[in-house]
Amino acid sequence: MQIDLHCHSTASDGALAPAALVARAHERGVRLLALTDHDTLDGLDEARQAAETLGMQLINGIELSCTWGGATIHVLGYAFAADAPALLAAIADLHSGRWARAEEISRRLAAKGMPGALEGARAVQKELGDSGNAPARPHFAEFLVRAGHVRDRAEAFRKWLGAGKLGDVKQHWPTLAEAVGTLSAAGAWISLAHPWQYDFTGAKRRKLVADFIQAGGHALEVVNGLQPPEQVGRLAVLAREFGMLVSAGSDFHAPCDWSELGLYRPLPDDLPPIWGRFRHAHSPIATL
Repeated sequence: MQIDLHCHSTASDGALAPAALVARAHERGVRLLALTDHDTLDGLDEARQAAETLGMQLINGIELSCTWGGATIHVLGYAFAADAPALLAAIADLHSGRWARAEEISRRLAAKGMPGALEGARAVQKELGDSGNAPARPHFAEFLVRAGHVRDRAEAFRKWLGAGKLGDVKQHWPTLAEAVGTLSAAGAWISLAHPWQYDFTGAKRRKLVADFIQAGGHALEVVNGLQPPEQVGRLAVLAREFGMLVSAGSDFHAPCDWSELGLYRPLPDDLPPIWGRFRHAHSPIATL
C-alpha cells in the first residue's frame, strides 16, 4: 500500500529508529506515512528529515492512551499542530505516568524473584535507540527472556505482562473525551484505533463509537494490519452506520511475518478515507 497511517518507532515501543522506519516504508512503496508513536512526538523530527530526503510525505501522528468504560482505549491523531500547548501538556503528563508505571512493573517483578527489570528493560531500549521515554512492556519482555525467566516474549506476556497479569500496571490515563479534546485543540483529524481489539460486546463497541463521535472524533480505523476480513467487514458496517471517515495502517512495530509497513487488508472502496482531509490540516507537508 502507498499509505500507512499507523506505525511505531523506537520513540515508543517499536524496533526501528524513526529514520530507519521511514527508509523501510519507502522501500516498501509507502509514499504517505504517519508515525504514530504512543504518547510522544519525539520521533517526528527525525522521521520528517528522512521523509523529506526520500521525497515522501510525512504526516504528524500520535497514538494517545485514554480510558473509557473501565478499559484502556487508543486514539490516533493526524496532521495536527505539534506545538499546540494542550497537546504538549498532555504528553508531559503521560510521559511522567509511563515512568511511574515502568518503576511499578519493575518493583512487582522483583517481588517475584526477578530483580533488575527496569535497568534491564532500559538496556534493551537503549540498544534499539534511546528516546528518553520509559521502557514499555515489550522491553520488559525481552529482559525476561535474556535473564532466563521465560523462554520467549510470548511466555513473558502470557505469565507476567499480559492483560490481567502482574505486570499489567494500570496507569491514570485521561478519559476518552479528554484525549479527543486535546487532539481537537491541536487541529487534529482523529481516528479510533483498532476498535476490534477491545474485548467488548457488539453493543458496547457501538456505544464506544457513539461516545467517540460525541467527543469530536472523526474516523474509525477499519483496517489494522492483517486482522481477519470479517472484522474489517463489521467495522465497515459501523463506519457506514455512523457516517464516519475511515483510516487504515499496518500498526507496524517490528519486521515479522504478520506485521510489515504498508501491509494491511484492503479498505472497502465505498468508505471515505481520512487522508483525503489532510490537505486542510496543520502539517507542513500534508497536501496530497
